[in-house]
Amino acid sequence: MLYNTPMQKLSEKKRFSLVARGKSIANAFRGIGIVVRSTHNLCVHIFFAVVAIYFGFLFNISSMEWIVVIFAIGLVFITETINTLIEIDINLTSPSYHPYARDTKDIAAGAVLISCIVSVVIGLIIFLPKVWILFF
Repeated sequence: MLYNTPMQKLSEKKRFSLVARGKSIANAFRGIGIVVRSTHNLCVHIFFAVVAIYFGFLFNISSMEWIVVIFAIGLVFITETINTLIEIDINLTSPSYHPYARDTKDIAAGAVLISCIVSVVIGLIIFLPKVWILFF
């Protein structure tokens, strides 16, 4: 948090504290836990991430290909996390139905879908030629 009290100014920030940094990290892990517990599609994302990593080891992909695969996996997890936070926020701020709330949730879900499509395309570009060689 930037401010400790509502009236505190930016110039009055507290000094750096290892304890405070530790609490921030603990809060971040708590947030990841919330995403894991509340996101049903995360199991599907984890499954395909494990498959991609398995194929990476199986086909002995290059360092650059590993970087791209890890970024693609991270992209999906990050967009799913952002989608979850938007859904939680919309549920809090608009508990009753509102078309804008629905649009916001749908757009966030669309971002996850786009990241999944991009990741599938990356996977096909990297792994399809290697699978093709095995069968033909």
